[in-house]
Amino acid sequence: MPLYAIGDVQGCLAELLQLLERLRFSPDRDRLWFTGDLVNRGPDSLGTLRFVRSLGSAAVTVLGNHDLHLLAVAADPQRRRRTDDSLDAVLQAPDRDELLDWLRRQPLLHHDPERAVTMVHAGLPPEWDLAAAQACAREVETVLRAGDGTAFFGHMYGDQPRRWDPALTGWPRLRFIVNCLTRLRYCTPDGRLALEHKGAPDGQRDDVQPWFRLPGRRSRGQRIVFGHWSTLGQVAWDDERVWGLDSGCVWGGRLSALRLDTEPWELTQLPCPPYCRPVVD
Repeated sequence: MPLYAIGDVQGCLAELLQLLERLRFSPDRDRLWFTGDLVNRGPDSLGTLRFVRSLGSAAVTVLGNHDLHLLAVAADPQRRRRTDDSLDAVLQAPDRDELLDWLRRQPLLHHDPERAVTMVHAGLPPEWDLAAAQACAREVETVLRAGDGTAFFGHMYGDQPRRWDPALTGWPRLRFIVNCLTRLRYCTPDGRLALEHKGAPDGQRDDVQPWFRLPGRRSRGQRIVFGHWSTLGQVAWDDERVWGLDSGCVWGGRLSALRLDTEPWELTQLPCPPYCRPVVD
């Protein structure tokens, strides 16, 4: 069964459909994994949500920071929004509640034990092995699915705590988990999250490293696909066990699909028009 992992779509539905046509995708035969950030910045977040939801069991998506931001704005309309957010069509749609409920029930981490491949939106801190990452993701998923999430979203934003401690509890613990799985790019050598660093690795200070390059990372050796990092682009690391698939579609880069049921994995990319000015978050 063909299986493709697709990088951040961010509302670029036309490009997604073109890419799937190039892949000759059929929901009766093929399966799709989305690395998160289905929405925001691009021209058709509403259509993207409707399309991915319509695929049913043919698609899996993990939650990204923009997906969580949509849920947070829906839970609290007074929440401050960026001027380049493009979420109004979703928030005003007649099927808004059904789409948001579906989105809230998506995982933060997906693992396929048969293929031994894990998908997250952003990254994993060095202290987590696969079992710890799965357990931590489930903690947040349980809270998200328990209600409308208003209390959770009120505490979700922020950069603290910076370092994992199994003794963390309450909102700080959940915030750390969310920051790792949906925002992480860099860590310091001692494992602290360096969330303020967002550019490509060549322009960073020597005292931070991409999360997947940290020596002693307990998830090393796992096959992981992730998105989120448009300035990094498509990258293979750790003997091609770690693949970044956010190749900046919404910024005029490419939309990437990585076929996971082949050896070696096969990459297909579609050039995209720029919809936004080049910033990262």
